[in-house]
Amino acid sequence: MDESSISPDLVPCPTRLSTPLDILPPTFNYIQDPPRLITQGAEAILYRTHFLTSSHICALKYRPSKSWRHPALDVRLTRHRILSEARTLVRCRREGVSVPAILGLDWEGGEVAGRTDRRSGGWMMMEWIEGDTVRNSLNRWLRAKNASLKDGFEWRDTTKAQSEDVAVELMRRIGCAIGRMHEIGVIHGDLTTSNLMLRNTKQQVGLGNGDSRTLTSTGTSLDSDVVLIDFGLATQSVQDEDKAVDLYVLERAFGSTHPTAEKLFNKVLEAYGLSHKGAPVVLRRLEDVRMRGRKRSMLG
Repeated sequence: MDESSISPDLVPCPTRLSTPLDILPPTFNYIQDPPRLITQGAEAILYRTHFLTSSHICALKYRPSKSWRHPALDVRLTRHRILSEARTLVRCRREGVSVPAILGLDWEGGEVAGRTDRRSGGWMMMEWIEGDTVRNSLNRWLRAKNASLKDGFEWRDTTKAQSEDVAVELMRRIGCAIGRMHEIGVIHGDLTTSNLMLRNTKQQVGLGNGDSRTLTSTGTSLDSDVVLIDFGLATQSVQDEDKAVDLYVLERAFGSTHPTAEKLFNKVLEAYGLSHKGAPVVLRRLEDVRMRGRKRSMLG
């Protein structure tokens, strides 16, 4: 883009981090509403921005160029990882797995100023899931439950959002979602409760004049829809071993993140076992994976 053609009202996005990785793709350097940084990982940076119109919120996952890698290798790896994740998400959507929709991507990126031999990195734009992670939602539910017991009140199903049944049902929906993903031959590779989201529920509210309005709840209840996110390490495999390892990763993550609710994970496995024809075989293989994990822990 020629600098003379840039409107004076559009200015480069300010740097939000002190690291050199925080460089937006050239496509997003000159916009009126700069993308807002959400989080930064080892391989990618996640922003909240908009798509086409300011009312269409979306997520921007940017994989910046790695200066320590050979430029040709860096371009090949970035291209492979972006396309692999995008193809996995498209396949999941087509097969009925609840994942974010792909809105656009660029695996090549633009040229870095003053560096004709290096690209800026690639990006992928996805549907923004309005809600919260299972990790945060479950921890809130556990804190509310513990506070009720600590104050001497009996823990009853007084509200649907606080009932034990809702938490059990959430575990079953998680098991079904993972089972459906494995049934189509997709291995997530990084299953944790941080990579499972609960979409905010919407409800129709009457306005008294025959009309209604759709409102989105400000809080995320445990009976919201489960959405799987972050398929950056995903692979495609039909091997029972790979599926069992996927479950084992989630089991270990669940136990370390929610130790007081570890018994709830059995409900995930119960629902998974009923989710598809090959699930019982995967669960038997999970026992072998657990044995290897315990042996490795003992030997150090």
